[in-house]
Amino acid sequence: MTLPTTVGELRGSEYRHRSVRAELRDNLVRMLRQGESVFRGIVGYDDTVVPQIENAILAGQDLILLGERGQAKSRLIRLLVGLLDEQIPIIAGSEVNDHPYAPISRFGRDRLAELGDRTPISWIGRDARFGEKLATPDTSIADLIGEVDPIRVAEGRYLADELTIHYGLLPRVNRGLFAINELPDLAERIQVGLLTCMEERDVQIRGFRVRLPLDVVVIATANPEDYTNRGRIITPLKDRFGAQVRTHYPREVEEEVAIMEAERAPFDDLPVSLHVPAYMREIVAEVTQLARRSPQVNQRSGVSVRLSIANYESLCAAAARRAIRLQEPQAVPRISDLGALAASTWGKLELEAFEEGDDQGLLAKLLRTACGNVFRRHFSMQEFSELVQRFQQGLHVEVGEALTLDRYRAAAAEAGGLDRQLAKLEEPVTPGSSAAALEFILEGLHVGKRLNKTEVDGNTVYGS
Repeated sequence: MTLPTTVGELRGSEYRHRSVRAELRDNLVRMLRQGESVFRGIVGYDDTVVPQIENAILAGQDLILLGERGQAKSRLIRLLVGLLDEQIPIIAGSEVNDHPYAPISRFGRDRLAELGDRTPISWIGRDARFGEKLATPDTSIADLIGEVDPIRVAEGRYLADELTIHYGLLPRVNRGLFAINELPDLAERIQVGLLTCMEERDVQIRGFRVRLPLDVVVIATANPEDYTNRGRIITPLKDRFGAQVRTHYPREVEEEVAIMEAERAPFDDLPVSLHVPAYMREIVAEVTQLARRSPQVNQRSGVSVRLSIANYESLCAAAARRAIRLQEPQAVPRISDLGALAASTWGKLELEAFEEGDDQGLLAKLLRTACGNVFRRHFSMQEFSELVQRFQQGLHVEVGEALTLDRYRAAAAEAGGLDRQLAKLEEPVTPGSSAAALEFILEGLHVGKRLNKTEVDGNTVYGS
């Protein structure tokens, strides 16, 4: 289908003029009727955050998302771009996406007055109608709204001429979405400028007042700690947002695991295949969930889902490294690989108070508790009474990151075999899965105070 190229052709087409709020609302209504999801790939928000955002869109409100780091706030905003029409017409050459019927800039008004229905138009896609800015203390009015262009002044234009203005991010996404991350980090005078542009629809640039009736939906993000009257946000701007939606971390281990699987780096190009047991994924997710409840961790800063993702990647990498080094055909992460999580954990946790050794002690506690919690989800201690008796009769099992699968196969045979436990864990009967299951069971029995554990030459020995 050929798109109109002039205002006259556009008037004769089926195109109808809508505000961006009406456009978002219409497209959301269509998707809801068809059972489509705007937020594909977002886990854990279906019954909490998503309905509130959809309500805000239907109500035509500006929106602020409150939440700690790593709660998918930026991703939620970017997915909203999918509610915009695929293409819209603008007056060709306009910097502020002037509507062919109702231009807001001096350029657009002059063009339409001069050429009328012969005014050329162009079509722009969704991406050209979305702007995003990370708020920082040095963000200026010029960044957000605009500034006098000295080159245009040098060309002979007067400072009072609107055509001397070089527009900032907000006007350039007219008829679209503008996202500003960490809103309270804006200096107060810049917050006032943003408020004026949102509420009064005019701004002052170098003392020259410019009327800008922008058609923009503003979506902001902030940390709840900062977004208070006592924090770094001015009350009038806070009042301007029609909807305030509180995001949250995954509330269930299953949700955390689903995010980890979706976001982790692929390991498809390695010379070994990778199989991650479900219980090992649960342990990684459980560590993050425990950290979010730990009094030793600064909860105001938050414990991002990125901790789970990075730890999951580190666990897989450690297993792959061992398999490559020992020339094993398959990499299967096991308990002895959990030491690799230290490198990916400490850049993402902030402790309430720090003394030498606190970080190692906290991680060891989190790992121990996580292993115990996951073990109890899958097994009861009574299931291993016979195995515990074998240890009481003198059985010792050595495990370690550098031990071969043959050593594990011999240890599993001494322990009486693991076929029943593998079936309960829904794991295949392979050497790698058997080795991982053996370590998981031994660690679970140790955390449950049925076995002792001793570190010997870098390996771990379990005994009575």
